[in-house]
Amino acid sequence: MPFGPIEMLVVKFPGNRFTGEIMPAMAELVENGTVQIVDLLFVHKDAAGAVSLFEFSDLAPDIFGQWAPLATDLTPLLNEDDAYQLAASLDNDSSAGLLLFENTWAKRFADAVANAHGEVLLNERIPRVVVEEIVATTA
Repeated sequence: MPFGPIEMLVVKFPGNRFTGEIMPAMAELVENGTVQIVDLLFVHKDAAGAVSLFEFSDLAPDIFGQWAPLATDLTPLLNEDDAYQLAASLDNDSSAGLLLFENTWAKRFADAVANAHGEVLLNERIPRVVVEEIVATTA
């Protein structure tokens, strides 16, 4: 089964503060068919700089239980090298989640482009903070 466009999202949590507010928002996106989780890794860097990696199956039962209904068909595209590369950019005493997700909402369009022998030359996500800064300077 071919995929639609896939994005990688990395969310860091300074001080290892994760409140769980992401879960309901991600659940809504998965449940309404907007995205499908393709792969998921978690990285923890302690106060001394030691790095721990957690694949989906390595998560504590309470966290695993939150993600399990959303991550039903994972494809192992992320690897330890990806996680260690990310960890190098993290501050000590922080953590991050690496998430690959398919934009299922765009699959039909991606298929149409491929069938028309088209080629995407650029597809770039502009971060929210950048858009907010631009809007603030033009207001």
